[in-house]
Amino acid sequence: MTRTALAGALAAAWACSAPVPANEYDVLIRGGTVYDGSGGPPRIADVAIAGDTIAGIGDFAGATAAATIDATGHAVTPGFINMLSWATESLLVDGRSLSDIRQGVTLEVYGEGSSMGPLNPDMKRDMVERQGDVRFEVPWTSLGEYLDHLVELGVATNVASYIGATTVRVHEIGHADRPPTVEELGRMQDLVRDAMREGALGVGSSLIYAPAFYAGTDELIALASAAGEYGGGYISHMRSEGNRLLAAVDELLTIAREAGVRAEIYHLKAAGSENWDKLDQVIERVEAARAEGLEITADMYTYTAGSTGLDAAMPPWIHEGGHDAMIERLRDPATRGRIAEEMRTPTGEWENLLLAAGSPDRALLVGFRQDSLKYLTGRTLAEVAASRGTGIEETAMDLVVRDDSRVGTVYFMMSEDNVRRQIALPWVSFGSDAGSLAPEEPFVRSSTHPRAYGNFSRLLGRYVRDEGVIPLEEAVRKLTSLPAANLRIEGRGRLASGYFADVVVFDPETIADHATFEEPHQLATGVRDVFVNGVQVLSEGEPTGATPGQVVRGPGWEGAPR
Repeated sequence: MTRTALAGALAAAWACSAPVPANEYDVLIRGGTVYDGSGGPPRIADVAIAGDTIAGIGDFAGATAAATIDATGHAVTPGFINMLSWATESLLVDGRSLSDIRQGVTLEVYGEGSSMGPLNPDMKRDMVERQGDVRFEVPWTSLGEYLDHLVELGVATNVASYIGATTVRVHEIGHADRPPTVEELGRMQDLVRDAMREGALGVGSSLIYAPAFYAGTDELIALASAAGEYGGGYISHMRSEGNRLLAAVDELLTIAREAGVRAEIYHLKAAGSENWDKLDQVIERVEAARAEGLEITADMYTYTAGSTGLDAAMPPWIHEGGHDAMIERLRDPATRGRIAEEMRTPTGEWENLLLAAGSPDRALLVGFRQDSLKYLTGRTLAEVAASRGTGIEETAMDLVVRDDSRVGTVYFMMSEDNVRRQIALPWVSFGSDAGSLAPEEPFVRSSTHPRAYGNFSRLLGRYVRDEGVIPLEEAVRKLTSLPAANLRIEGRGRLASGYFADVVVFDPETIADHATFEEPHQLATGVRDVFVNGVQVLSEGEPTGATPGQVVRGPGWEGAPR
């Protein structure tokens, strides 16, 4: 019996059963205001947990349990789903997932273009050599092996992943700027099929970055089609979020239509002030496609700044051949002149995030690999250029070369009004686009975007409670059952009998984010208790040290019960 069928059977049995004998439950969460994830109105009720499962919701006044939680005056909800997590590395060294469980996240979803498998020997070597503050071994090869390895190490949250379109491209053709041959594309599709059988959710792309930028639409349709054979979807950081935003949306819709799959837009935004008014047309296009019958959704983070590498201000062709080839180009005087000219010239051919930000004062440097450069953390590109007496483009290239990295950078590019509008869209869920960190070693060696610590609490505190952009029951739906349905995950995203016991208890009146761009390593407050698969991982706001997280697998998983 599937988990969904089991849920229905248990719910029906509960509706007509006699009172449950005492001492049957492991946990009783009493007297909370239950938001079940459906988007419907809340109700005061108890939640009973047996093992890893929700045993019932209702009046359990006559029952007892091994542990009882008084949730009076608190919201009780399903665990939140982080639709875009970069906790791929952070959880390898700290399985507590502290910055996310302190916000109620119980499922981390990976795979924005790059995934942690499949890896060939060169990719494994590069993964080890390119490590920064976070150091780890790479004993896995496939994506499924990585997810299993993570759980074996012990993690507080559940984990799931798309397979990265960039990863399978690099696996077969490296960092070359060319289309795959027929044979190479066939092998890339087979890698997708293998990952789907291991439990991948679908194919994810990140098309503004090289070598993903080199992939044509036909290549992406082929990969999405292979995922679709197993019920998987397509999710994309689109080719443009700025000057060619509308064309990028059209490409995503074409891929969904031609491959016959559902599709999601990663971190929906209109970047650059000259593009802010394009959000209307984006919404029109998506809603027209949905009316046509295509399953199109999006996710977002709740900030007006994005974060990626300083190299995102440089043309994609410099990346051909990989990282070392890029560094050589950035060292060559003649090539540097060409790069600088392209960096300062507006274009629709590639996404220049420095120009989208509008000024080097709006590019904040947050992540250096070399200890010798960490003193620049928290300064803007403009400040560093002024202190060095060099031009903006020269400074950016020098920093990437000296740090031998992309140099983590926050770009302020979006409109606060658009953030509010997107939050209210019924087909938009939420993702941090960040790791799950802790305000301690090794994470504090670098700065980060505050979304790593505050994305979900900011939604519930600022935008729901303080500004009333959407009601709390709708916010909970968009954090739980909406992404679970989009991912085709059974048995999660709702508080219902028979579902996995991923449960959050928080205070709607006090939940708040505290991380800022100046001081990002600050934990959110207001989430009191979190259960993952029936095990308490946060108690009275403090981590318990329990690591009950499991791999949540997609619809093509070969090990799924029949």
